[in-house]
Amino acid sequence: MTPRKKRIVTALSIVMGMAVSAGLILTAFEKNLLYFYSPSQIVAGEAPAARAFRVGGLVQEGSVERDPQSLKVSFVLSDTLQNVTVNYEGILPDLFREGQGIVANGKLDQNGIFQASEVLAKHDENYMPPEVMDALAKAGADIPHEYKAVE
Repeated sequence: MTPRKKRIVTALSIVMGMAVSAGLILTAFEKNLLYFYSPSQIVAGEAPAARAFRVGGLVQEGSVERDPQSLKVSFVLSDTLQNVTVNYEGILPDLFREGQGIVANGKLDQNGIFQASEVLAKHDENYMPPEVMDALAKAGADIPHEYKAVE
């Protein structure tokens, strides 16, 4: 092989190696992404059935049901247009309460109930996650003026 052909083969090998590496990295990254969906999007069938994702909204007043024998809790999450039932087993954040904006990570089960693996309600009592504020704004909900979005 001539030196020129060796350089071409080496350059092509490097380019192909980089392409394969980039493809593997993007595939791994895609599997670990948690997309955000509102309750309206979930009810419309836009949320993935077999993948984990995030859902956010307001905890509906009077919807929190706790199992006195365990850490299981069930509540309804709303974007003021549609509702999604959320089941969670674990310790809820201190700021979790009815009427509060929260984000939950998890998956939908076969019955359309969101099985949360994590519930997030951060910052002060006037905080609402930006994703929840955007979803509520798209739904045309009146967001109380005391809430603020914090990145």
